[in-house]
Amino acid sequence: MASDEPKAKKSRLSEEKKKEKKKESPSKETSAKLSKPVTPSRSFQTSTGLRIEGSGERCNTSLSPNRDWQPGSSSSSCHQSVGPWFAQQVFQFVAGAHTERDTRMSAASTNSLFGMGNPLLDICAIVDKDFLDKYALKPNDQILAEDKHKALFEELVKNFKAEYHAGGATQNSIKIAQWMIQEPHNVGTFFGCIGKDNFGKTLKQKAEEAHIDAHYYEQDEEPTGTCAACITGDNRSLVANLAAANCYKKDKHLDLEENWKLVEKAKVYYIAGFFLTVSLESILKVAEHASKNNKLFCLNLSAPFICEFFKDNLMKVMPYVDVLFGNETEAVAFAKEQEFETKDIKEIAKKAQALPKDNAKRQRIVVLTQGKDDTVMASNDKVETFPVLKIDPKDIVDTNGAGDAFVGGFLSELVQEKPLDQCVKAAHYAGNVIIRRAGCTFPEKPNFN
Repeated sequence: MASDEPKAKKSRLSEEKKKEKKKESPSKETSAKLSKPVTPSRSFQTSTGLRIEGSGERCNTSLSPNRDWQPGSSSSSCHQSVGPWFAQQVFQFVAGAHTERDTRMSAASTNSLFGMGNPLLDICAIVDKDFLDKYALKPNDQILAEDKHKALFEELVKNFKAEYHAGGATQNSIKIAQWMIQEPHNVGTFFGCIGKDNFGKTLKQKAEEAHIDAHYYEQDEEPTGTCAACITGDNRSLVANLAAANCYKKDKHLDLEENWKLVEKAKVYYIAGFFLTVSLESILKVAEHASKNNKLFCLNLSAPFICEFFKDNLMKVMPYVDVLFGNETEAVAFAKEQEFETKDIKEIAKKAQALPKDNAKRQRIVVLTQGKDDTVMASNDKVETFPVLKIDPKDIVDTNGAGDAFVGGFLSELVQEKPLDQCVKAAHYAGNVIIRRAGCTFPEKPNFN
């Protein structure tokens, strides 16, 4: 036995030397594997957002919505040799060799999400019936302020214990996205118009507390837009005074060099349809930039009246829309105006997806919510449905911010280049959190897994 030990030791040393040589230069077998068609045995997503599914001789590839891999189409079956870079990515994944660079690429960065819209300072207070009667309000009103309501906002602040929040549809969604992401701060940039007044100062403070990088166009012709939430028991009467929110000017704010640099820094853009009534030229400038640079431009239908009375403005922007959001009521109104001749939400999603598009590198994604019913999403020539999270009706406090929260959750994953189904899951989670609370408010940290 003793005489065999040196031979065994020599043999082990010889094997170790062979292994060292293999590490120094890849074998022909390994090189050949890298040049052959990739046949992964499980589904995964590369650091660029390319998803691969299946096993065997064929693999299905599909791009996440904010990244295109060239050469190749955004959705195809492959049965030929792929590029060496891509082969290396696949090889690294199979070998478990994710790099630090891969991890960084999937994270959100400062100013990577851009929103532009109507900023409002939400003023919430518990009031009594006499207050509602004084201003002719009903317990669950949602109205635009008239002359008779002008004193309401000051009285609400003076006579009741008021809470303030940065509001408005787009700003709400950017705020929710930032809350979902948590860090880094200032992932979301927001542009809009406010007044040079105390409400404007408060709005800037609240946006900063929400870790939004808000850059407001400040003017002194109109006061800061406000939305009074007058709470009585389980009811909430909303009175909105858009005021300065209607006064945004492209040439006085968006075109400024320091502001446009923030637009260029973003990779995902979101604008609610309400802003179509304020500054179409601002929307088009941002949308055209996104299309030209192969970035993601997202738009929300926002309300039936946008589809009906601002149809021309809407359809001027539509060719640039990569992701279209809406609810079932808005979708039906949109379908009617576009003469789709259907009220079926899935069919509407398909037809909206097929509308002319400027950037042919990306197929449009259409996401339509239906309250407690399944969310419908058209993408990659298919229509999918996603069940919403269940909730006991008695736990629902306020559904007004649900749509804004849904979009915010979706954007929080989209800007991190996550798969679309993950975006929908985050959207459902955010909406589920917000409807349990009054207004578009949320706990300190999310609990989304």
